[in-house]
Amino acid sequence: MKGIWLGALALAFLAVPQAYANAELAKKYNCLACHATDKKVVGPAYQDVAAKYKGQADAAEKLAEKVKVGGKGVWGPIPMPPNANVPDADLKILVAWVLAGAK
Repeated sequence: MKGIWLGALALAFLAVPQAYANAELAKKYNCLACHATDKKVVGPAYQDVAAKYKGQADAAEKLAEKVKVGGKGVWGPIPMPPNANVPDADLKILVAWVLAGAK
């Protein structure tokens, strides 16, 4: 039983830096100028994006494409500008974070 608690505690400490790193990537690429985790800003809340795409096998690819080339009409009339400067490795991390509810 003690081993289970120690393992859970270790995982909790590992998860916090990862979530922080993902939020830092969102800040680095200026995503947070238009998005927030839990409320609509200019664009949708990341939690709303996660809910919309939940269970879709191709969600990560769809969202990565939206980030790279931009889009409009899915969440309202304000377009999302393209963000082609985000490296694919960082984009993969950001999209996974958003689809997990940006926690």
